[in-house]
Amino acid sequence: MALPETPVKLAVVQMHMTADLSENLSRAEAHVRDAARAGSQVILLPELFENLYFCQAEREEYFGLAHPLESHPFIPRFQELARELGVVLPVSYFEAAGQAYYNSLVCIDADGTLLGNYRKTHIPDGPGYEEKYYFNGGDTGFKVWSTRFGRVGVGICWDQWYPETARAMMLLGADFLLYPTAIGSEPAEVETPNSHQMWQRAMQGHAVSNSSYVGACNRVGTERVGDLEQTYYGHSFIADYTGEIVAELGDAEEGFLTHDLDLAQARRFRAGMGFFRDRRPELYGPLLTLDGHTRRDR
Repeated sequence: MALPETPVKLAVVQMHMTADLSENLSRAEAHVRDAARAGSQVILLPELFENLYFCQAEREEYFGLAHPLESHPFIPRFQELARELGVVLPVSYFEAAGQAYYNSLVCIDADGTLLGNYRKTHIPDGPGYEEKYYFNGGDTGFKVWSTRFGRVGVGICWDQWYPETARAMMLLGADFLLYPTAIGSEPAEVETPNSHQMWQRAMQGHAVSNSSYVGACNRVGTERVGDLEQTYYGHSFIADYTGEIVAELGDAEEGFLTHDLDLAQARRFRAGMGFFRDRRPELYGPLLTLDGHTRRDR
């Protein structure tokens, strides 16, 4: 697929959520409309923006928030919004599929077409992020979609810490990488200083080693789930293909940020750096194991 002839304007939305689905959807739509009025062509919303981040706690009733893709209550609304505004919308949602549950995302093209479904590959399990209780590990493999505004690769939150995710999407032909996220404070015993900087630096590394633009969005505000509380630290950002942060929101701002992605220039730069030319996949066998030992080593 040919690259767009002019730069693509990416928008990354940062917003707070409540326990009211209707309120969250209306807020998300308002941000999308504002970003589109500003000329944005690809607009990224945060992970699981339909509700509070319920994975703080393990509660059976929260499985009731999941819906099958085929009969989903709000994805068609965002398909119509994408068609009306002529924008690409990657949309995160809680998916029910038979007896399985996934943290999923659909990519909606600028004409409202559903391009496909991605199920989050890496599922965290720790204090404040009890996702393995709710989500099966994704079975779709990494996805890259050809949209009106370039080939988009999208990982979901915990995926962003894994260089394999970014590299796989780039090898599948992504022009740029996106990561919707829900991340913030943790219990005192595991809290680390400068957490948002670690979060950003991990993805800046993906931008550098893949010579790719990277956009990441987060939620903001304090959310209570039962007797648990978490404050989300925002700092949504866009990094260019050298890893430089070129747009960033603060720890409490709500709204969107934009940047023009010169995909043709990024592709030339990527080719010149030689990172993909000099790969040696025949030597990467340990990456296909959990303990680093290939069958030949055993």
